[in-house]
Amino acid sequence: MADEDLTEVLTAVGPRLRALRRTRGTTLAQLSETTGISLSTLSRLESGQRKPTLELLLPLAKAYGVQLDELVGAPATGDPRVHPRPFTRHGQTFIPLTRYLGGLHAYKQILPPRPQGGGSDEPLEQRVHEGYEWLYVLSGRLRLALGEHDLVLTGGEAAEFDTRTPHGVANAGDQPVEFLSLFGAQGERIHVRARPAGS
Repeated sequence: MADEDLTEVLTAVGPRLRALRRTRGTTLAQLSETTGISLSTLSRLESGQRKPTLELLLPLAKAYGVQLDELVGAPATGDPRVHPRPFTRHGQTFIPLTRYLGGLHAYKQILPPRPQGGGSDEPLEQRVHEGYEWLYVLSGRLRLALGEHDLVLTGGEAAEFDTRTPHGVANAGDQPVEFLSLFGAQGERIHVRARPAGS
């Protein structure tokens, strides 16, 4: 690999790490606790002030449940297939449907049934972060709390929202709920349908 190519790959690692952490909803403090890497080192790594090394990248790849080549941007092989590596967070399973860490991220998410006796009208924990999200329910009943709104989406229904609006999701039924989630960390919008010109 030429020196300029190596420099380009290493320069891209920081933004990839930041995008991955934000997509997973993890703070630097949480990541530091999980990996044993100091907060300042993680911060400098994401900002490009610290050169990525195997000693730093291996525990990060393990913490995120991704291959090392996903962190450094392995050369394209021409094979378009994605080999998803499911991971579990806050009791729900995420199956990545995209392999690149920049731009839009697509996941299939599976929420287990709510616990027996768990009320469907209990307040949901809501959080905010930069970005824009689009959800499409494949099966089951998905509860979406969005600011003051509390909705239940069923199979075939979609929703989109700015993630700076407080939001949270939960299973509203007694069967697992499966849904697709497309998320743009930089605020990219998903256009569900074209608007006629002049409208």
